[in-house]
Amino acid sequence: MARVKGGVVSRRRRRKFLQRAEGFYSSGSRCYIHVREKTDKALQYAYRDRKVKKREFRALWIQRINAAARLNGTTYSKLMHAISEKGLELDRKVLADLAVKDAAGFAALVSQVGARA
Repeated sequence: MARVKGGVVSRRRRRKFLQRAEGFYSSGSRCYIHVREKTDKALQYAYRDRKVKKREFRALWIQRINAAARLNGTTYSKLMHAISEKGLELDRKVLADLAVKDAAGFAALVSQVGARA
């Protein structure tokens, strides 16, 4: 009875981790033990930050809408209240894009919904 070493399988498994860690700093891309830790942590951060990215973009959109609303004599909260009262189906992403790329259109929207301070 001969023992099974499994070198090919182990090498392939390690290579998979090493390829995933390409570009990591120092031994984080070369030493297998460190690579395992770094890639596990990187995957945890990637999972977490897919959710954080949504939060950060929503905050950015709100800042942009607020800045454009204040240029038109109102505030973010009053504008959003007026938009919901009128029953307009515009989300923050669209409003922020409108505020940045089409200031005249955003001003027309503010005057249409009648959101004045």
